[in-house]
Amino acid sequence: MSETNGADAETMSEDDEAIALAHTLFDAAREGNSELLRSYLNAGAPARMTNAAGDSLLMLAAYHGHAETVQLLLHHGADTNAANDRGQTPLAGAVFKGYSEVARVLIDAGADPDAGSPTAREAARMFARTDILELLG
Repeated sequence: MSETNGADAETMSEDDEAIALAHTLFDAAREGNSELLRSYLNAGAPARMTNAAGDSLLMLAAYHGHAETVQLLLHHGADTNAANDRGQTPLAGAVFKGYSEVARVLIDAGADPDAGSPTAREAARMFARTDILELLG
């Protein structure tokens, strides 16, 4: 085996490890595993990380109804209005799923109810989320 092949194998191993770590972080956001996310965020993992579909850690936590995880990600600098590749924002995702507690956390953090497509406000009207419509003002 040449030195170059050894270096390539080492790089592939590092790439594989980075991909595995990213999957771990996205799964933690989906599952609301705040403790695991906190440990990585405190160690320097980016709170604004996105997957291949443009979904941020915040989007996944919001869409799956994890208010504590949403708060944690916001504390570490997640962007409240970052839309995924389909133009959906974390607030619109929370509204779509009916997670009023998550919506409240995002609104308190400055999420724009008129950002994205459909907007959170449009989604609240579309799905008759009157409790969330009241939060949106």
